Amino acid sequence: MTQTPVTTAKHRFCIVNCYPKASRKNFDLSDVGHPHDLFRDFLRREAPNASSEIVYVADPDFALPSGCSIEDFDGFIWTGSDLTVYHLDDPRVYGQIEFARALTSAGAASWGSCWGIQLASQVGGGEVAVNPRGREWGIARGIELNDAGRASPMLAGKPTRFDAFIMHLDEVTRLPQATVSLGGNTHSPIQAAVVGNGDASFWGTQYHPEYNLHEMGRLIAARAEALVREGHFQDENAVATYASNMKALYATPNSAELRELLDVGDDIIDPQIREVELRNWLRFIDSRVA
Repeated sequence: MTQTPVTTAKHRFCIVNCYPKASRKNFDLSDVGHPHDLFRDFLRREAPNASSEIVYVADPDFALPSGCSIEDFDGFIWTGSDLTVYHLDDPRVYGQIEFARALTSAGAASWGSCWGIQLASQVGGGEVAVNPRGREWGIARGIELNDAGRASPMLAGKPTRFDAFIMHLDEVTRLPQATVSLGGNTHSPIQAAVVGNGDASFWGTQYHPEYNLHEMGRLIAARAEALVREGHFQDENAVATYASNMKALYATPNSAELRELLDVGDDIIDPQIREVELRNWLRFIDSRVA
């Protein structure tokens, strides 16, 4: 069944790819999808009249497209990253922090997954650190919305308890002043938050609503060495099998056998549930430019 898109407005979005050039090259070599393409796919489906431009904020020559200013965009979408947000002496990090501050000063609206919530928290005066429980990978289990989450426009229509795609080593340990967690799980107590107020707010999740089973399978396969080294799998063949099963379930989402094997439900498989946060952000963009 064809779904009605969230918005038919001619919005203009800037997708901020936060990976350094070497990591982007490795994505190609490792058969991993580029995160900006995941967001572009979402926009094609849910905002078909919108346009988007990609910028590479970790690059030393980063700049908005020629002739563009912050005010020319209706919203900024930040991808994940393999950098570490509290390494402020790294110019690839510091430049992103400065750009995020510029967006806040200009009253711009942002969305960010994973790195996004960490960056927004760092910029706002919060804290980010290595998660003492190690990597949270593949699927974040049992994320529960608190009272603030159930009342938040970001999570309107989301199940009170759900699983979500994820891949991270760091976590937000303290949110900026006056910012509250919207929900979390036993691995990462802060999984979602809105940093800032009004038009200049930064909607962020630690998990990745933009991913699907196929793309997470590709990412897991590429991270095989680290996942084995950290004790999540016995060997790289086991990683490959797990990743292959994810891709197979993406191709045959009604397979009861694969659903049981991977222990996943509709919150992982159905984009109408999985992408709720992103759709709500588009509604927010509609309301602020109306």
